Amino acid sequence: MHTYLIEMLECPACHSKLDWVITEQNENRIETAKAHCNACGATYPVRNGIGLFLTSTIQRNDLWEQVDSGLIQHLRGHPELERQLMDVPLETLAATDQLFRARVLEEQGDFIEAQITADLADKGLYTPEHIHCRNSQLDYVVEWLSTTEGPIVDLASGKGYLVEKVVRELKRPLVATDFSPSVLRRDRKWLENFGLYNYVSLLAFDARCTPFKDGAITTLTTYVGLPNIQEPGNLLVELRRIVAGVFLAISQFYPEEDEANAKVIHEAKLDPLLYRRTALQHFAEADWKVEVKNTCVGEAHPTPPSVLLDGARVDALPVANTNLEWCVLLATRNLSNPKRGAA
Repeated sequence: MHTYLIEMLECPACHSKLDWVITEQNENRIETAKAHCNACGATYPVRNGIGLFLTSTIQRNDLWEQVDSGLIQHLRGHPELERQLMDVPLETLAATDQLFRARVLEEQGDFIEAQITADLADKGLYTPEHIHCRNSQLDYVVEWLSTTEGPIVDLASGKGYLVEKVVRELKRPLVATDFSPSVLRRDRKWLENFGLYNYVSLLAFDARCTPFKDGAITTLTTYVGLPNIQEPGNLLVELRRIVAGVFLAISQFYPEEDEANAKVIHEAKLDPLLYRRTALQHFAEADWKVEVKNTCVGEAHPTPPSVLLDGARVDALPVANTNLEWCVLLATRNLSNPKRGAA
């Protein structure tokens, strides 16, 4: 993480000042350190350049680590299966298996071949309409960001699709964040390989309990990250606390009358942020002023099953064909309610 973040950060547990002890620093980048809160006694380390601000009060469920580590471990235990995945012509594999092959190539450090493989898989996993709508939102956000200055904080970055595009095209300082330290470690290797890491800081924290000071962030972004945050609770209130400027949230919404997907969405407790009406309602209740930008509707299908790995799929949703509405929610703090102040 870069040193400029020190002035933006506080204890995520009690919101008090942090005292820093830096033990390894490379110019303006902190590689190893500890941040200690004198108020509540919590300590937050920086390891391998990644600031770890996960609190002990919130249970962790690192799905990135479970899926990727599980895949690698399974293949190591079944070498004949690994040969079927890695030692055949790429185009003979099903799209999901192509993506699994890309993940193995990443693990092996062959990031260029992993990129080529993942790009081919993408065309088989998603409909042309889905890809068009997704890329349209990414392009819209990058164009909007090109008119601004200063660091960008990206929420629930995952494997960094928006992060990589922003840094490649704008060469801007950016903070990639996620609940999962394992996916951030992967992102560091990926960004280093493509010469993009110099622009990026990496922070691990729970978006419902962030380590940022009130109003510390001028520009917050996320690429379909909000629904991935389990049991969001006061998530949008917390984000409103830390954002002084604008929040650009690339979102996708399901039709409320789509019963097949609604059942799965409800069981996974994703209703609040996967429907346009309820999402806008939750933003309004958290005192955000929201504009819906760049709307695009495209047909989406369930991702095809793996042929080699017992029918495994890449995405849990959709489970039936549907029409997804893609858009960018451009949210700013609603200052018309004086009682809320900066909270």
